[in-house]
Amino acid sequence: MARISRREFVKKSSVLAAGSTFVISGTKASGNPIGANERVRIGIAGLKGRGGSHIAGFSRVKNVEIVSLIDPDRNVLEQRVAGIKGAKGFTDVRKALEDKNLDALSIATPNHWHSLMTIWAAQAGKHVYVEKPMSHDI
Repeated sequence: MARISRREFVKKSSVLAAGSTFVISGTKASGNPIGANERVRIGIAGLKGRGGSHIAGFSRVKNVEIVSLIDPDRNVLEQRVAGIKGAKGFTDVRKALEDKNLDALSIATPNHWHSLMTIWAAQAGKHVYVEKPMSHDI
């Protein structure tokens, strides 16, 4: 592969940008336009409190299927899994993220888990919905 100088790159890129739309593809974050409007398969982490609201909300959205429920409390997990047909239960979010059928992760855990789970999900190539508090005090 021939190396080009920075000046040549900028010159060729400018011509490309001026003459057409610039498209970036081939990354984990790139969308797949074929079937982009099909069903989104989501997992919900944290099933008490706010997690129940996530379940109720996503259950009402057309073309969204809840396929994974994640909570370290087995009693809470079993109760929620029983209420959603076809959902798998996980006590460890990392195991859920290994599932190739999972498209997105909704995080409804205590705040101290938000950043780590978001990072793990992004590294696994998943979309993420996470709510963060505006602040911890006034």
